[in-house]
Amino acid sequence: MSERSETLFRDAAMLQSRGRRADAIELFQQALALQPSLSERWYELGYMLKAEARYEEALDAYGQALACGVSRAEEVHLNRGVIYSDHLRRDADAEHELRAALSLAPDYLPAQLNLGNLHEERGEKDAALACYDRALVSPVPANRPEENELRLEALARIAKLRPPANLNDPIIARLHEATAVPCSKMVRANLFFALGQVYDRLGAYELAFDAFAKANRWLVRESGRQYDRAHSTRLTDALIHSFGAPSADDGAVPTAAGAGAEPLFICGMYRSGSTLIEQVLAAHPQVTAGGELDYLRRLAAVRLAPFPSSVTAPDAERDAALGAEYRAHLAKLFPDAVTGRFITDKRPDNFILVGLIKRMFPAAKVIHTVRNPLDNGLSVFMQHLNLQVAGYAGDLGDIGHYYGEYRRLMSHWKALYGDSVYEFDYDAFVRDPRPELERLFAFLELPWDDRCLDFHRLGNTVKTASYWQVRQPLHANASGRWRHYSAHLEPLRQALLQGGVAVNAD
Repeated sequence: MSERSETLFRDAAMLQSRGRRADAIELFQQALALQPSLSERWYELGYMLKAEARYEEALDAYGQALACGVSRAEEVHLNRGVIYSDHLRRDADAEHELRAALSLAPDYLPAQLNLGNLHEERGEKDAALACYDRALVSPVPANRPEENELRLEALARIAKLRPPANLNDPIIARLHEATAVPCSKMVRANLFFALGQVYDRLGAYELAFDAFAKANRWLVRESGRQYDRAHSTRLTDALIHSFGAPSADDGAVPTAAGAGAEPLFICGMYRSGSTLIEQVLAAHPQVTAGGELDYLRRLAAVRLAPFPSSVTAPDAERDAALGAEYRAHLAKLFPDAVTGRFITDKRPDNFILVGLIKRMFPAAKVIHTVRNPLDNGLSVFMQHLNLQVAGYAGDLGDIGHYYGEYRRLMSHWKALYGDSVYEFDYDAFVRDPRPELERLFAFLELPWDDRCLDFHRLGNTVKTASYWQVRQPLHANASGRWRHYSAHLEPLRQALLQGGVAVNAD
């Protein structure tokens, strides 16, 4: 290695340790221009570029690492597969990379699990199970004992995809045994979530709740985070203050219409039916399902920091420019959507950003999904949600408090933006779908299409925790589920009532 490139790499490492990753990347690139054969350094650059959401550049860097003969090339193919699947929505390319990894190392557990997950997102249950079954029996390298945890993850996935028919099924005993195996708190939580879902499906509700409670306790321990109710309230106050009544100058520079489909935003609480309604709309020939996009969240957290105080004063030119960037992002992700009316962005917690959305896209339509708050809160508790994103999810009382703040903010948006925010009732829809869907289509000015009632037949990719629910014909099994757990829901009830949320216990 030349003295100059060595100095550049050393300076880059120092910048990275100080959180100046963008500057570190620049020095890495300069060093590699001098020494382009350093495969491991290309791998490090790819990792940094991925962390900066510079995905195409990361793919190029990983490609250079492969071309230069990087060791453990299967790891590089895995990282490329994750970028293609999670960030660029290029599933065929993702599968190609994961299979390339497995061709080099057939028992490489991370690739087995990622390929199984990709099959699940596509609705390919048998193919997913084949991956998980193989992972369960794959040998764990002596120098990589941490991969044993991936076998436990495979067991949890198998229990969900191949659920037991009764309480005597051996897989239940295997799950219980697995929860006692030394492993990370996150993996142990996933095993308890799998147990809870198995027991819930079998109607053993006391056992199910106990498993879900244990799962959430392990998640909270893993994250080390505690939900800050006062901070959540302050954030709601700040958003209401920053996005007050629109002034006469708002929208002076209207966002230019793009050549493709318009963004359509679906938001609300997690587990409120947003994936279902996106899948229903995706069956319409004029709608492309975008899934949970993180563009707006990254925009608020990075470009507009400190948000929301940075946007208290409207800036029509800035907002129009941001809107144009967002459209370009959509066009890159979904190049075939140019002939449709809408591309959906259904990240649920975008409800926090409705004010920003309406600044960027004054004519944007927002679908707000709602359901019975007891069912909604319970469903959050029963699902493994990332506590870095949903820090309230591990405690019923915290869920109730957050729900109250969410409803307070949505009431503000509705007061500001009126007819452009449509409240879609999940419970009413599953009871009698057609009239609810007709009203939604009228709001969207879309013609009726019978295929939307057969949404479960779509062969598309669904990248949320609800990907198996939306592969089934419409049913109302989840409405009223809270009754099975009523004895345990008092903390949720009380927090909802304190937050001014009416609790319908009929």
